[in-house]
Amino acid sequence: MSLTLYVDGARLRGHLTAVSDRLPDLVPVVRGNGSGLGNSRLALEAQRIGADVLAVGTADECGQVGGLFDGDVLVLTPYRPFGPKADVARERLIHTVSRLEDLDSLLEADPTARIVLARMTSTRLHGLSARELRAAAHRLAEVGVGTPGGPTLEGVLLSFPLAGPGRLTELHRLGQDVHASGLPTRTLWVANLGEPEVLAARGAWPDLHLRPLLGDELWLGGADAFSVRAHVLDLHRLERGSTFGEFGRTVPRRGNLIVVSGGMAHGIGLEPPTADLSLKSRATSLARGSLDAAGLVRSPYVVDGKQRYFAEPPHLQASLVYLPEDARVPEIGAEVELRVRFATTTFDRTIVS
Repeated sequence: MSLTLYVDGARLRGHLTAVSDRLPDLVPVVRGNGSGLGNSRLALEAQRIGADVLAVGTADECGQVGGLFDGDVLVLTPYRPFGPKADVARERLIHTVSRLEDLDSLLEADPTARIVLARMTSTRLHGLSARELRAAAHRLAEVGVGTPGGPTLEGVLLSFPLAGPGRLTELHRLGQDVHASGLPTRTLWVANLGEPEVLAARGAWPDLHLRPLLGDELWLGGADAFSVRAHVLDLHRLERGSTFGEFGRTVPRRGNLIVVSGGMAHGIGLEPPTADLSLKSRATSLARGSLDAAGLVRSPYVVDGKQRYFAEPPHLQASLVYLPEDARVPEIGAEVELRVRFATTTFDRTIVS
């Protein structure tokens, strides 16, 4: 009676190996729920493909991977003096620094710290301006960067928008900023660039040492290696007008009520705000809003070849799905397919073949 992720292990590992062969110096990213697979499992896979650096989202996540991965660990959330300490050996830890005052605090706490400076990009998330990069270069030179007893500059982090044109142009411009700053590095850690863009950038600017950070696009790129399924827990034949559920709703027409595993505790029914503002997307949102107002919300559960509607909002660990009378009804104990976002779904079991 579980929400289960089935993984074709051979297919997944073949995909990971192929990507790492095409993109030398890639940096696997593990954070959050580990793309649905778990950070510990992903750390072991990063070790298997020979990655020398593993990136995590927060300092708290270092403890989940530090004992499973032998290489260095880059913390992507910028260092703050009030933040938690990373549970990984100091000599393996690489800090991200996005403010000059935090650079000073880090060097005071650890004069030999390993550092990646974040440059502000068009995402406007974290990062130093071109002027602040020059100030950082001056500060690092003062404390003997690259010398015994001094800090080590591992490069500059650039995090680009997820979509849209102009990312390579922005990369070139920001790379020139790094060169002009006087920082003793040509290494750029780049996030959210696709494989074709990384290869194009390496061909166009061979003097730059690019280290692509890959998360879901690495772990979930071999989509045919994954299958999500839930158990059918119960079935109820309902006549038109029958009441059901916690909210006393009535069935508009004869059909079947299916109780399936998976609910709010698993992330079922969660949907992030859309980033697509196209006319087509807006029209889709209007249509979905009309269905929502009528109590018809499409669920991730696929029964008899179609995604079916929730009968009511998901419960904590189970969901009620309405199945029309003409649809084929699964048996109790059978498994049905789900189409979910891995980053927001918690599985009861993960089975790797």
